[in-house]
Amino acid sequence: MKKGFIVMALAATFALTAVTPAEGQTKKTSQTKTDKKDNKQKTYKTWTSWAAHLEPEFFTTAEAVRIGDNVLLYQQNTGGWPKNIDMARNMTDADKKKAEADKSIAKYSTIDNRATSTEIIYLSKLYNATGTEKYKDAVLRGMQYLFEAQYDNGGWPQFYPYNKKYHTHITYNDDAMINVMKIMRDASLGKAPFAFFPDSVKMKAKTALDKGISCILKTQYVQNGKPTVWCAQHDEKTLLPANARAFELASLSGQESDDIVLFLMSLSKPAPEVVNCIEAAVEWFRQNEIDGYKIENFKNSDGKKDWRLVKCAEGEVSKPLWARFYTLEDNRPFFCDRDGVMKFDVSEIGHERRTGYSWYNSEALKVFKKYEQWSKKYGKNKTEGN
Repeated sequence: MKKGFIVMALAATFALTAVTPAEGQTKKTSQTKTDKKDNKQKTYKTWTSWAAHLEPEFFTTAEAVRIGDNVLLYQQNTGGWPKNIDMARNMTDADKKKAEADKSIAKYSTIDNRATSTEIIYLSKLYNATGTEKYKDAVLRGMQYLFEAQYDNGGWPQFYPYNKKYHTHITYNDDAMINVMKIMRDASLGKAPFAFFPDSVKMKAKTALDKGISCILKTQYVQNGKPTVWCAQHDEKTLLPANARAFELASLSGQESDDIVLFLMSLSKPAPEVVNCIEAAVEWFRQNEIDGYKIENFKNSDGKKDWRLVKCAEGEVSKPLWARFYTLEDNRPFFCDRDGVMKFDVSEIGHERRTGYSWYNSEALKVFKKYEQWSKKYGKNKTEGN
């Protein structure tokens, strides 16, 4: 890797820590509580999207070690990590004292918002670069946390061991379970950055992976006898689609389902039942594509940023869309506010939820692109290896 990349990576870290005064660092701020919340969200999302993708050379730097020590400090006694934490921040003594105190609060441990999976990947890369045993030990504790959190049916809850409300559901929302399964896949194969794992851990990862795949197959929703896609969360006992927050009703997900299919297509030598699962899901995406419409941004009568779905002009080219939620019985796109009432027009829900949640996406295009290659080798009409 070129030196310039390390400089950019370090600059990214400094940019992260530069916005953290809103999270309680020593610098005073006159921002409103809303501004603080927004800054906090931007900061932790930057950490989780950035940390897992750094090249090996970065982990030879003192800055990488500083961040790694922060990550160790935030690891809970469960072996997992809390979410929404900027691990790259410059921690004050007060921050460190609080992190130590929070280690015993088991309800914070989670796989939501890329927590735990991000820290395992980061520390694995740091161990590979430094050979420092404390990072290896933390990674293996993190893996044990994931093994213990997995249900016998193969699913993972959003939080563990916290067992209240929807946090116990098998959680595909925001790719929580899929992020874990990617680690299990790569760990079972001894792929970087997990080659240092003991054989016993690799074997456990393979078992967890197989159980997870089985769970995905069992939770694929069957509608009128036909397999479709998945809900963002499924009941951990019945495996049926389940509600989460008030605006997240049981449904077929046009967003979470795409990464499930992409993950399944990443598996080498898929079993026939996995092939059938993928074929059915791809067909569902094809049948529920929304064409001829686009997202139009505008300012409403209050001067606030807003958006609406509008029909494209004749001859206008736009990407196909998929709704976040579809009804379980007839694939009808719907929307929901914090009152939990299903609506069929996004304009019928309040501005806060309409603009504060992702209701449409075009991510299934990635599924179609990957499927073109995958189907030649494994699909029902495969052309390779015949």
